Amino acid sequence: MPEEGPQKYIITGASGLVGTPLVASLEADGHQVIRAVRRPVKDEARELYWDPNGTGEIEGDKFEGAHAVIHLAGENIAGKRWNDAFKKKLLDSRVKGTTLIAETVAKLNQKPKVFACASAIGYYGERGVEQLSEEAVAAETFLGEICVQWEACCQPARDAGVRVANMRIGVVLSPKGGALAKMLLPFKLGGGGVLGSGEQYMSWIDLADLVKAIRFVVDTPSLEGPVNMVAPEPVTNREFTKKLGWVLSRPTILPMPGLAARLAFGEMAEALLLASTRVVPKRLEEAGFHFGYPDLESSLRHQLSQ
Repeated sequence: MPEEGPQKYIITGASGLVGTPLVASLEADGHQVIRAVRRPVKDEARELYWDPNGTGEIEGDKFEGAHAVIHLAGENIAGKRWNDAFKKKLLDSRVKGTTLIAETVAKLNQKPKVFACASAIGYYGERGVEQLSEEAVAAETFLGEICVQWEACCQPARDAGVRVANMRIGVVLSPKGGALAKMLLPFKLGGGGVLGSGEQYMSWIDLADLVKAIRFVVDTPSLEGPVNMVAPEPVTNREFTKKLGWVLSRPTILPMPGLAARLAFGEMAEALLLASTRVVPKRLEEAGFHFGYPDLESSLRHQLSQ
């Protein structure tokens, strides 16, 4: 059950696609939110400074007495074509940031009730039609290894007695960012189509449900360790393409073969566009979470009406 009265929250990645509505939701309910920023602090009551990829400096005293620490920061996995330097940046941004937060939390006199740390369904990798709950093993891939290390970096907080939840987030549906935002223009112009075989599964979640699910994880003591943050109805790329075209009233007749995707996006295509990852939110549902947008059409209509 949620704690009584206003609480103090520390959030990294507070200005991102997920962090922005999460902060708004918490503040609307009267909670104090302190945002971790990497620039000079402008508002001492609402911000704290941290430098995870440089000096490792962090204003740890501002963490004291927080009800929850929610760590969402990390380099955008689809920000550019992958090469060795960018892959190192992806890994470092997760390992260094998470380690710094977890070690800071572990040293506090007044520790938070929960450390909710983002992870990703890239943990599972290419698995065909296999239905994947939190018990499934990690893939031996670049993304799988990133997620394993990312989650392991939370251990100092766990060793200090703080409940740690590793939120394995799926494809977040929002016209403001992420995969859907990139798809909208070509689909609206009639240039949308199936990627590769179209049979690969895509595990998604409506942005509004993700915000609600993060708050649910914070407020549910039984949710510790991995928690799949996805809608209960994963779809194939072919189904997603057809449904998006239907909602937009546009044709979807221009496929992108797997070879073309690999040529255009390199290694990232295999990991993010062509891999089949059919994830289900077993632990969320067992804990009693209710999705506002459990099926793809309701989510797309919700997001595209905004």
